[in-house]
Amino acid sequence: MQLLVLGSVVSFSLETVRDLDPEVYWVLNWVELFTVVFFTLEYALRIWVAEDRLRFVRSFYGVVDLLSVLPYYLALGVDLRSIRIVRFLRLLRLFKLARYSAAAQRYSRAIRIVREELILFGAVAGILLYFSAVGVYYFERDAQPELYASVFHSLWWAIVTLTTVGYGDLYPVTTGGRIFTCLVLVVGLGVVAVPTGLLASALSQARTEEHEEELREQERGGAPPGSGTGELSP
Repeated sequence: MQLLVLGSVVSFSLETVRDLDPEVYWVLNWVELFTVVFFTLEYALRIWVAEDRLRFVRSFYGVVDLLSVLPYYLALGVDLRSIRIVRFLRLLRLFKLARYSAAAQRYSRAIRIVREELILFGAVAGILLYFSAVGVYYFERDAQPELYASVFHSLWWAIVTLTTVGYGDLYPVTTGGRIFTCLVLVVGLGVVAVPTGLLASALSQARTEEHEEELREQERGGAPPGSGTGELSP
């Protein structure tokens, strides 16, 4: 399954190369057809064996499984730009890899553990982003009216500065703007560090919970330790 997902992504990328031989396009079309048929059968079987079929269809992996094949059927026999754009949804097949990775499932579990903290942090980061854009706008609007024409123009500067990327296409030239930028950069270090610490702590907790579940399963006479993390759910 993982090889099919990766092969589908490589096929999708090759389709963007111009001036390929017709034989190559023919092979790519057959690869896509085989992949879609296989994923369609997988999706149908998962619905068939699911205890709660409606719940699976509405679940994250259920939506991913559907969207990974739906664009192909929508674009079948139709030559419209809007439909071709929909085919980019094929890239959602990459999310199917998470189902077969214990580490990815553990990471998803860690996100659920700290989801409230991450939501709060995201809201605070959004507020800081807006305040940064407003601040640099008032400092630089007179010195660089073309670049900082409005708060919306300043949002790009705020994003690349708070994330400590700094492309250099926008930078302050006034003294007040530079001092303000220094403050924003310091805050930006925290913007990057805080979610990293939260997820690191949550990953440790998720690993501990998995180990405890494996021990309880072993005590009940179930699977040996180490097998629980790789269990696949429909």
